[in-house]
Amino acid sequence: MRTTTLAICAALLTPALAQAAPKCTAEPKDKWMSEAAMRSKAAEAGYERIKTFRVSGECYEIYGYTKDGQKAEVYFNPVSGDVVKANIGSL
Repeated sequence: MRTTTLAICAALLTPALAQAAPKCTAEPKDKWMSEAAMRSKAAEAGYERIKTFRVSGECYEIYGYTKDGQKAEVYFNPVSGDVVKANIGSL
């Protein structure tokens, strides 16, 4: 019974683990752009209404909206500001 319970728990946790933050950079935090600079770069890229801005692993992550009003979850390389992963619309 214990083995079955562990197998069920592992199966339920696998999707959560798969959605972990992507690998964005190996650079130390003193090389990262400031939060203000990243917010500005995100706005220039069309992510204007940022509801949440945070560090997620080795990425900057935002939750907000595109200029078209679609929901957006976006991971940025904190050194270059490039988009590493974006989930748009169906969040």
